[in-house]
Amino acid sequence: MTTVPRFIDLTAPQVAALPADTLAVLPLGAIEQHGPHLPVSTDFVTASDAAEAAVRAVAHAGTASVVLLPGLAYTKSDEHHWSPGTIWLSWDTLMRTLVDIGRSLQTSGITRLLFVNGHGGNSALGQVACREIRIRFGLRTFFAHLSVPADQGGRTSAAAELGMGVHGGHGETSLMLHLRPDLVHMEHAQRRVPEGLLNYEHIGFGKPVSFGWTSDDFGPDGYIGDPTGATAEHGKAIFDAAVGRLAEVIVEASRFVTPK
Repeated sequence: MTTVPRFIDLTAPQVAALPADTLAVLPLGAIEQHGPHLPVSTDFVTASDAAEAAVRAVAHAGTASVVLLPGLAYTKSDEHHWSPGTIWLSWDTLMRTLVDIGRSLQTSGITRLLFVNGHGGNSALGQVACREIRIRFGLRTFFAHLSVPADQGGRTSAAAELGMGVHGGHGETSLMLHLRPDLVHMEHAQRRVPEGLLNYEHIGFGKPVSFGWTSDDFGPDGYIGDPTGATAEHGKAIFDAAVGRLAEVIVEASRFVTPK
């Protein structure tokens, strides 16, 4: 198996000697409640494992110079602030952290940075950080989802979830059944789909008008979706597709230039 090129395994001179346009890949996860059936590490596990597999694939193919940064576990999870198990950073703490990472990478001679995001709550702030790092330090920055969340226009929700499988539902549960089945408690999985949102034409998950919410708005269990039909086989299919897509993104980001 091809060795994953990890930034932290290099010496300082080796970092300085990396080829021009080497892409640094930083997984963004979360430590937050995912209901009674999934571990609080869900987003960290899925983002980190997918990013590692994609970096390994690119390194094996030799199609880009890429290094994997250690994943960031603690991020912006304040929509789950109410629950035991959630460890979250304020928006300004996370913003400063991401910007400081960009500054440090510039000092190391890195000119390209790809965030691989496994938690929807990071999306808006991550995109702002990409531009801030670009403006301050000149890095070419990119923000990719493991899969675009359903509440942000993605088509990742199972049919039974009516487009509302945004947290701890069929997809995430399937992924964890594939990656870490020892941490999944399917005996506690139930359907938790807020069908009342169907009464609104414009406002809702994946609709033109978003709304501020916290996960306990939808009930005390803290998850939103239907994990009951999740399977490891479906999780493998989701994971393999995500890894293949991320590998293509890595290659593209390593050569991307802004069109004139």
